[in-house]
Amino acid sequence: MPRAGLDPAVVVAGAAGLADEIGLANVTMGLLAERLGVRAPSLYKHIDNQADLNRRIAVLALTELGDALGDALQGLAGRDALSAAARTIRTFVIEHPARYAATIRIDADGPDDLLVAAGARVLGSLSAVLAGYQIDPADTTHALRMLPSLFHGFTVLEAAGGFQMRTDVDDSFEWLIDFVDRGLRNLSA
Repeated sequence: MPRAGLDPAVVVAGAAGLADEIGLANVTMGLLAERLGVRAPSLYKHIDNQADLNRRIAVLALTELGDALGDALQGLAGRDALSAAARTIRTFVIEHPARYAATIRIDADGPDDLLVAAGARVLGSLSAVLAGYQIDPADTTHALRMLPSLFHGFTVLEAAGGFQMRTDVDDSFEWLIDFVDRGLRNLSA
């Protein structure tokens, strides 16, 4: 019988927190069980295996990021929405590097996969940002690929200590937001 208070959500949240502390690749069932105060076999009553756990961490991360984006974008449009989305993604990646890493290179198992719904929430928020620019519908897919690529790339490099130049990283991030804003406004002209 499963331990009282332990369920899949508790296991995944515990794993995500542990991953953010020690790195996703370093999370083992043994370490997670120790963190949760159970024996490793108890975890398998709630998750199938390590791959299932990583997939669930990815769903959690996309859900959290989607919620954060939805909250941040309330009532905003244009550059304000773009800036809010960029800052939200940046903050999430820096605060939750491993759970964010779980979202990279993971494919949905089908249309009913929870990963699809969680990812759709993130894309829906980014689509809302683009709606404020009134770009040609033919450019929407390209723009939806561009936004997370730019913000992901910048933030992952930042989190890894990849910016060793003297210029302030926050100034560079603002420059990036301005650059994207100008480009999107030019598309809608």
